[in-house]
Amino acid sequence: GRGQRASVQANRFITARSRGAVIKARVVRHTGRGAPLATHLSYLRREGVTRDGEKARLFGPEIDDADPKAFSARCEEDRHHFRFIVSPDDAVEMSDLKGFTRELVGQMEKDLGTGLDWVGVAHWNTEHPHVHLILRGVRDDGENLVIARDYIKEGMRDRARDLITQELGVRTDQEIRRTLERQIEAERWTNLDRQLARDTYRTGVIDLAPHPDRQPDEFHALKVGRLRKLESLGLADQIGPGQWSVSEKAEATLRELGERGDIIKRIHRGLSERGIERGTASYVLAGESLDDPVVGRLVARGLDD
Repeated sequence: GRGQRASVQANRFITARSRGAVIKARVVRHTGRGAPLATHLSYLRREGVTRDGEKARLFGPEIDDADPKAFSARCEEDRHHFRFIVSPDDAVEMSDLKGFTRELVGQMEKDLGTGLDWVGVAHWNTEHPHVHLILRGVRDDGENLVIARDYIKEGMRDRARDLITQELGVRTDQEIRRTLERQIEAERWTNLDRQLARDTYRTGVIDLAPHPDRQPDEFHALKVGRLRKLESLGLADQIGPGQWSVSEKAEATLRELGERGDIIKRIHRGLSERGIERGTASYVLAGESLDDPVVGRLVARGLDD
């Protein structure tokens, strides 16, 4: 796949002070099953709201009102297309998500060595503003576009982080600490968890006990707070004074909890918009084991973002 080398190059620009971003990716094959792309684009426009509260519109490389039907028609004979969700940590502070997306895709074209055909839409009606980016799975020479897994997983994210950092500047010590403090009680996989995973890499034990010959690191208290939260979730055990072990299932469990939390927030928002009050304890998520069938009326449909 394309972009293997570029993903390594992109990482060289990233430091601990770089701004953060999350990118979710999905490759959709055109098999004739499932909803057509035109339906997905219609959802994107209907579910989205601009920064000013207006109805969202698709945009492209050079236009702010792209034609979804024309884009869908161009994709009809393609083998596949890519769906990305690009979510900058500090999106609210950024001046223009459209301009940022155009710069990001421009960098991707250089990394992948081909022109790209794409449309996007910015969603501002969620807790974390983000961009849905739909990319045709075709190179500019007409061949199938295959992107290296490392580029999808890391290279594209690092390019996004670099662009955000160029616009907003590097994170200050205070910003970094504030971000980590918010992660202590989070029921999702966080950067604090990644650091704890690195701490446990060699011995399988996280040793935060005081030692006369070394100073505790600057995030010592944050790590202890996070470990106590993981302990309350059944994902960590204190095995000695200042020593902890973390469950092998911690990452998978926290990621699942994060997805569940996102779904519950969207359900709550959909009900609130219609003046319906429900306690979260009454929510049932598809895929969870049910003893009885669920009967009701559909009040909202949405995308997994």
